[in-house]
Amino acid sequence: MKNEDATQKLQFDGRALINGKRVPAMSGEAFDCISPVDGRVLTTVARCGEADVDAAVAAARVAFEDRRWSGLAPAQRKRIMIRFADLLLAHGDELALTETLDMGKPLKYARAVDVNSAANCIRWYGEAIDKIYDEIAPTASTALALITRGPVGVVGVIVPWNYPMIMASWKIAPALAAGNSVVLKPSEKSPLTALRMADLALEAGIPPGVFNVVTGYGPEAGSPLALHMDVDCIAFTGSTRVGKQIHVMAGQSNLKRAWTELGGKSPNIVFADCPNLDKAVEAAVGSIFFNQGESCNAPSRLFVEESIKEKFLEKALKLVPAFAPGNPLDKATVMGAIVDQTQMNTVLRYIESGRSEGARLLAGGEQALRETGGYYVQPTIFDGVRNDMTIAREEIFGPVLSVLSFTDASDVVRQANQSVYGLQAAVWTRDINKAHGVARALRAGTVHVNQYDEDDITVPFGGFRQSGIGRDKSLHAFDKYTETKTTWIRIDSPV
Repeated sequence: MKNEDATQKLQFDGRALINGKRVPAMSGEAFDCISPVDGRVLTTVARCGEADVDAAVAAARVAFEDRRWSGLAPAQRKRIMIRFADLLLAHGDELALTETLDMGKPLKYARAVDVNSAANCIRWYGEAIDKIYDEIAPTASTALALITRGPVGVVGVIVPWNYPMIMASWKIAPALAAGNSVVLKPSEKSPLTALRMADLALEAGIPPGVFNVVTGYGPEAGSPLALHMDVDCIAFTGSTRVGKQIHVMAGQSNLKRAWTELGGKSPNIVFADCPNLDKAVEAAVGSIFFNQGESCNAPSRLFVEESIKEKFLEKALKLVPAFAPGNPLDKATVMGAIVDQTQMNTVLRYIESGRSEGARLLAGGEQALRETGGYYVQPTIFDGVRNDMTIAREEIFGPVLSVLSFTDASDVVRQANQSVYGLQAAVWTRDINKAHGVARALRAGTVHVNQYDEDDITVPFGGFRQSGIGRDKSLHAFDKYTETKTTWIRIDSPV
């Protein structure tokens, strides 16, 4: 009842934020923001287009050129970023509830994971501002060679709907920390927390024009941002199909830097000598169904050594009922709603594909909670999956686990690497030689050993192959948002 009361009191502002002010789209157009929880309309959101993007980029450019942000002392920018993080936590309940209503994840995870992770990310990069030093190259005594980093300028950011606050933070935090101005376009499916984050950034002291948010659809607002001749860098998280278009648009325009974090079909490999089978089962099931399976790094391909597969699946199936979808506002719910009807239908089509191509359905496979008006899918497990099946090759972005088997290390590495993606992987074994050998052989940006997804902000995140270009998180993210300059000074010393 408490959460329902809070829901009634929430007031959403769907206008864009440009140059420090909330504004409607110049066209006057708007679109409905629909909650996947129960199908209600939460608010209307500005349907921004090219003119709005132009205005946001112009504001960002002026803010960058007059150095209202980049010209501040590093310690001052740090204090403002930390204040920004503090405000996210202070408004944590509001942000979490907004996130849940907007994209369907359980409220308890929106608060404990999304809000906290976003705030921690912004705080971490804020703390880094005055702790990163430039370099002096080794030269003869007749020279001084300085190697310095500076902001690239105006950064365009396009983020998806699955972790709206976290994905935005992974990009805006290092970009802002480096002294850039930012124009953020959130997904039209989950725009509300991005707008509130921009409000709080202003309250924290980030000057107007430095952090702008334009809402709208990809072709109408995202493409103009990627094509804009006055955007110096575009950072995108989303599908591989759209990511490829982002790189093309970057090249077609001003050859802006383009960084992409894209799809995944992550292999989770469990050997017979797994040190703790129960833990491996819990991780395999929990990680694929977390966030309704709407995670780019979800371990959607589970490889279990043939000799233990039957025992593993027996344990896994016992856990499935605990992930039955429920009202995301209920504190007992661990799996919420799919983001919208389009995505739900996509997931259901993939499930039907698994059936038609000969995979064996062990659990789930159907829409759930139709009576709520929301979009829910049962946690689904397929056995007997082959690598050439659609459900093993394509990213589903839903609560669907494909189980495959293998006989030895060489066999499973070959199967695991038979993918256009290379985002994440895991290996479960008590053999240290096997763990290192398989981890080295897997073509993935992150490999977990005897756990899944326990990393943090201190390590880079990104993928090989068609999982994208560049890395989010860690100090490595600064590489995306800074230019490196060499200054060679001639010294003719009199002594």
